[in-house]
This record gives sequence, structure tokens and C-alpha cells, in this order.
Amino acid sequence: MLHSKTMTQVLLLLLGGAMVLFGVWRGEAGVVLSKAIRLCMECVGIG
Repeated sequence: MLHSKTMTQVLLLLLGGAMVLFGVWRGEAGVVLSKAIRLCMECVGIG
């Protein structure tokens, strides 16, 4: 039982890492950063 749970956790961790790398490869990091900056500026009231 413990082995199965550990394998599931490792698989999900690797899958999440692969998704992050795929997003970076597609250039989505810049899009996310620009949206985060815009959101923060709106919350502060500057933008």
C-alpha cells in the first residue's frame, strides 16, 4: 500500500514538472508574468 502511494506521488510530481517545462518551452512564462504584473498593478491602484 505504501509503495503504491509513493509511486503515485512520484508520478504526479514528474507529470507536474513536465507540464511546467512544456509551458516554459511554449513561452507561456512571459505571458503569466505579464498577467501577474498587470493584476498587481490593478490591486495597488497604479494601473
